[in-house]
Amino acid sequence: MTREATRVYLLRHGAVLHAETRRFIGHLDVPLSDVGRRQCLIQAQRLREVALSAVYSSDLDRSRESGAIIGAPHGLRPHAVGDLREMAMGRWDGLTAEEIERREPTAFRDWMAGIGEFAFPEGESLMDLEQRAWPAFERVVGAHAGETIAVVAHGGTNRVLLCRVLGLPRGRILALGQDYGALTVLERVGARWTVLRLNERPVL
Repeated sequence: MTREATRVYLLRHGAVLHAETRRFIGHLDVPLSDVGRRQCLIQAQRLREVALSAVYSSDLDRSRESGAIIGAPHGLRPHAVGDLREMAMGRWDGLTAEEIERREPTAFRDWMAGIGEFAFPEGESLMDLEQRAWPAFERVVGAHAGETIAVVAHGGTNRVLLCRVLGLPRGRILALGQDYGALTVLERVGARWTVLRLNERPVL
């Protein structure tokens, strides 16, 4: 008997205000910029004819608003899942890499040398992120077996999910592109995952 495929349209939220400063924003509630909204509208148009059963997002505003834009053509509102939040970056939230390197040079070097294992000061490690995000993702997917859904989350969150799907070590996280507003398509049959598309950016 052929098992039905479950398809997941996994998106990163659109660009945020002051994205050009490249700050670590983690759990900070930073709103989408006009560019970010346009990115989401483009992806929403692209997915207009897809038969989405549901849309999920993290509970941060930038993800929820992105999810609302994606779901609007289908009459769907995003279900917020707190465990799909971005990694908590602790006292580095809101700072640029240059500011962190100046304030905490030793910790910054440790982060650069061990991205897969480093825990942000007063924040999370990638292991922490995976341990909360992956079970949440599995619950969402399991609730829609054989259906098609959209999940709108964050760069770090999406990357740890992809590492898990692909069987990659967490230290390879930065090898997987997850640009603002980009679309990745996953499919699961039984327990087997396939990546159909990766990091397809909206063309503005």
